[in-house]
Amino acid sequence: MHNFVLFWVSAFVVAGCASGAAYDPLDDYEELESATAIDAPGPEAGRYSPIDRDMIDRGAYLVELLACGSCHTNGAFDGVPDMSRPLAGSDTGIAWTSPLQSEHPGVVYPPNITPDEETGIGRWSDAQIADAVRAGVGQHGSRRLVTMPWQGYAKMTDDDVDAIVLYLRSIKPIKHKVPDPVEVGEKAHKPFVYFGVYRSKR
Repeated sequence: MHNFVLFWVSAFVVAGCASGAAYDPLDDYEELESATAIDAPGPEAGRYSPIDRDMIDRGAYLVELLACGSCHTNGAFDGVPDMSRPLAGSDTGIAWTSPLQSEHPGVVYPPNITPDEETGIGRWSDAQIADAVRAGVGQHGSRRLVTMPWQGYAKMTDDDVDAIVLYLRSIKPIKHKVPDPVEVGEKAHKPFVYFGVYRSKR
């Protein structure tokens, strides 16, 4: 498993700033390692037809290759992914504006992409899941998934996208509601990373 360096960023200016000393945000960073490649969970018996197994295996391969678990598995940003809840979303978010320019950046939390009907994608249509993967569009097309690297997936073949959809439908549904998005200027009450480099201490 390849690891990369992950840093923490503090929530507030340190006491030195209040005393008039120049504030260097790098003083508040702590080095961590993040899991960037996570095994895709296997399909669950009874959730797929045996004739689809080859396509599901292809989907599992693609989900692992695209490192979906590194964002959508809780704890992965900390280097300790919770493999009892793979792909069930993260309680650590991703800032889509810079926390070094704004004390309270906009934050989204990688969603649950297991087929749970209440907290995951169980009620999504195949087309909605495909649009999320290939175009970064939310369930009802109302909001672009700002941190989803869909631009890199936009030219995936229909067969590959269909394999991912079928695979995600075949895995165990896990109930896990991630925190709601945080708008710019609002205080995040859960930690977040900034493009895999900075993580808040909040």
